[in-house]
Amino acid sequence: MRDSLKDRVALVTGAVGGIGRAVAVHLAQEGATLGLHYFVEPDDVAQAFLTEFSQQGFRAKLYKADVSKFDDATQLVERVIKDFGRIDILVNNAGITMDRTLKNMTPDQWEKVIAVDLSSVFYCSKAVIGQMLERGYGRIIGISSVVGQKGNIGQTNYAAAKAAIIGFTKALALETAKKGITVNAVAPGFVKTAMTGQIPKEILGHTWPAGSIHINHRNNPIQ
Repeated sequence: MRDSLKDRVALVTGAVGGIGRAVAVHLAQEGATLGLHYFVEPDDVAQAFLTEFSQQGFRAKLYKADVSKFDDATQLVERVIKDFGRIDILVNNAGITMDRTLKNMTPDQWEKVIAVDLSSVFYCSKAVIGQMLERGYGRIIGISSVVGQKGNIGQTNYAAAKAAIIGFTKALALETAKKGITVNAVAPGFVKTAMTGQIPKEILGHTWPAGSIHINHRNNPIQ
């Protein structure tokens, strides 16, 4: 374990699987104390991750919350602050997909993806920003996607949410630039996770034809 983030407290939303899990492990390896958020995963799966996490000597606690709802997201942040005193780092990673072409997409499928993938970013960031401003320190990271930049068949909802995260990040970064708080977004390509594993191969092949990218494979989350 290194100590570049010793005494820092990080909250990672969607921390139990895929990219969120890898981010949480990396932050812990750098010495941070972790608030591990989850919602859709079974409780026993989340608990198993916490056990594995703790066995490596990492300090962490699990938090279950529906971050697509403002009150739940706010209470999540309040619980982490109550347990650990503050939040220095927020990683907005929670996300879902509900893929349909626009013709077949229902309003509910649109709204659920926007709520989880985009609104949660606003809710959680709003909940942490006050105490970050008071202390003059904070790091907010949003997990966007290459789909937000290039689009993808059957993902108008997901693409809209991920593109909006980039705009949100740029605006908030300007608001906090001189106040000790940095705001950044990362836009991964296709990463091997349970979520991307549900995308049909023909869709991937159409959007990312052979030769369109130099590295012709999906990365692992840790990469």
